[in-house]
Amino acid sequence: MKPETITKQIFKIIPALLLVALSAFLLQGDVWTFWTWYLLALVMGVAAMPLTGRLFRRFQDRGWMFSKVTAIAVSGFLTWFLVAVKIIKFTTGTCIVVTLVCAAASLILYCREQKAGFECIPFVHLDLVYAEELLFFAAFLLWTYFAGFHPAAYGTEKFMDYGFMEAMMRSKTLPATDLWYSQGKINYYYGGQYFAVFLTKLSGAKVELTYNLMRTFVAGLAFAMPFSLVHQMVTDRLGKTGSRWKKALPSVTGILAGISVSIAGNMHYVVYGQIIPFIRKLKGEEVSSYWFPDATRYIGFNPDVEDKTIHEFPCYSFVLGDLHAHVVDIMFVLLLLGLLYAWMKKVRTAELSGESMSRKQFWKKQLLMPQLLAAGALLGMFHWTNYWDFVIYFVVTCGAALFMNIIGQKGRSKWVLGVTAAQAAEVLILATVIILPFTLQFDTSNMVQGIALAKHHSLPHQLLVLWGLPGILTILFVVSLLVEKLRGAEQKSLYHLLASIRLPDLFAVLLGLCAIGLVLIPELVYVRDIYENGNARANTMFKLTYQAYIMFGMTMIYAIFRLLVIGKNKILKVLAFIGLFFFVWTCGYFGNSVHSWFGEVWKPSQYKGLNATAFLETDFPEDVNGIRWLKENISDAPVVLEANGDSYSEYERVSAMTGLPTIMGWYVHEWLWRGDLADLNAKIEEIKEIYTSTDETRVKELLENYNVSYIFVGSCERNKYGADLNNDLLKSLGEVVFQDSEYPTYIVKIN
Repeated sequence: MKPETITKQIFKIIPALLLVALSAFLLQGDVWTFWTWYLLALVMGVAAMPLTGRLFRRFQDRGWMFSKVTAIAVSGFLTWFLVAVKIIKFTTGTCIVVTLVCAAASLILYCREQKAGFECIPFVHLDLVYAEELLFFAAFLLWTYFAGFHPAAYGTEKFMDYGFMEAMMRSKTLPATDLWYSQGKINYYYGGQYFAVFLTKLSGAKVELTYNLMRTFVAGLAFAMPFSLVHQMVTDRLGKTGSRWKKALPSVTGILAGISVSIAGNMHYVVYGQIIPFIRKLKGEEVSSYWFPDATRYIGFNPDVEDKTIHEFPCYSFVLGDLHAHVVDIMFVLLLLGLLYAWMKKVRTAELSGESMSRKQFWKKQLLMPQLLAAGALLGMFHWTNYWDFVIYFVVTCGAALFMNIIGQKGRSKWVLGVTAAQAAEVLILATVIILPFTLQFDTSNMVQGIALAKHHSLPHQLLVLWGLPGILTILFVVSLLVEKLRGAEQKSLYHLLASIRLPDLFAVLLGLCAIGLVLIPELVYVRDIYENGNARANTMFKLTYQAYIMFGMTMIYAIFRLLVIGKNKILKVLAFIGLFFFVWTCGYFGNSVHSWFGEVWKPSQYKGLNATAFLETDFPEDVNGIRWLKENISDAPVVLEANGDSYSEYERVSAMTGLPTIMGWYVHEWLWRGDLADLNAKIEEIKEIYTSTDETRVKELLENYNVSYIFVGSCERNKYGADLNNDLLKSLGEVVFQDSEYPTYIVKIN
């Protein structure tokens, strides 16, 4: 090897070494867990490359960044499936064995691919793979460092998210016992928290740390995966080019796409956090500071009206720190979008080759494409990770199929509809069958009560503030594309129009139109649920526009590239540049929210660590020792009674932090999951009876009915029941196995 080549390789290694050193400096004692988690994902991604390389064969990087998620999805889902059908137990050992079996199967596939002469490992574009890995590591490190300034699994729905993880860590069967309803199993989309537990078991780390690592891991992927997808789209659109600045465009656009999906805010920050305060300052008026959650609680709140809605987006989720269904599913959603683009590339390549085939070969090819089958499997998994995403992306998948079939079947209506219907049916059947172990025991009757026409509507200026920027850029892109293709065209049929559009343009159009549709749907209809009074559209708007934001994020950046670089209309170039300016401005939301929530992150000395339960020392000093005694000394999942409380409150701190089930937990959550208010109200009264009654026989009867093994008496119990709390009777029911040395907190083990 030439000396200059050696020098070049050394310089390439320097950024990686600097990132590793920086991680050790910033994360302090947590760095070993961070490295372990990162290396686990890296090794799993390498092991899955034969499969990913086949699915993404026409990508420059062969789907390298998607391989991590592919490995997690395949091995994690297979483990869950085998546990759910009671073939294996959910233990660390079985997680490792199933993962190794998947890796072995991938190796066999690699050997077969090599014999067939296919290249499924990205040897050709190692520079791109290396750059993607650096970007992912940097994004993962950035969010992990921030998380260490506010690591507490406390507030919003974090008790639920963390409690689900602790409950599954204890359980050898799935679904685990509902930690807030000891007589039943978890009846919610627990797939996201399951994958966090699956990786926790594989890594051998503690759930106190991996709760935060899972959310920062997703945040890192939410940057790297859009980079990979949009990088490929821009590369495909540019084709071969000798220009140095054009060679840099895929990387620049990819980075902007990663920022757009994972870091940027919306125009609410620009309008209400920058422009309006600036005008008020000029007028000499007092200006209040901008509170970053306002960007997600705008329609219904400003002005204050009856129709309260939610319109969150990834950056807000990553800052807030929830590990909820829609957050973890981001990485699987991005994998699906990558698969759809890879599938469309494959279909378009076959269509351009004009190969002839028999009818049997035709249908085999249409229905047995690996990308389509993989998309169907992912859609099935969405039932369990976040059902809303199944509905949304089934429509997106069918849209992709329709577009490609209009082109592939040359506009012949019967063939277009026939092939599209067959592919949609295939995907739906596959998605339904593979998730049956979940859906057969999952009761949605109370969560979904039908669909109704929207009685309230967002004000036009509110829609413009939230989604005007990506929406307008998308419309400008689509209109310019239509004008470009229809001008001077001899035949103006839908087939000839779609056939004339380059694939990356077509994919961007698909994502943009779907995103616009998701924004408009809550203005027309909503899904009825228990929040109908005053918050009728909230959940519908939340789940639909969250995915719209992700698709808009990539479409908007691609549209700016397309209008600025490829387009020739000077007015559109100016508008695209203005759009880019405002997009960059929305990124200020990231800095504002990070400072508001995490504090002075530029001071590493204030880093607190990743332990999600450390807040117990300061927020629950009376209970912390008792909670830790339970976690350290109690195996399996016996019922531990604690006082119940309202959702989002400090109640259920024992069950949430230990995963040990209690009789009744957060009221509104169990109302949503169970629907039987009479049953829930009866349980509340009986819990009160246990803590306050002087009738020993009745108390023993209730404890036996609910199979209670331990009674926890701490701060919440004393606050709720006050002087009515019958300590003497409670202590007489068994052995006091824990008594705090400083506070009157104790735990009784029932005889």
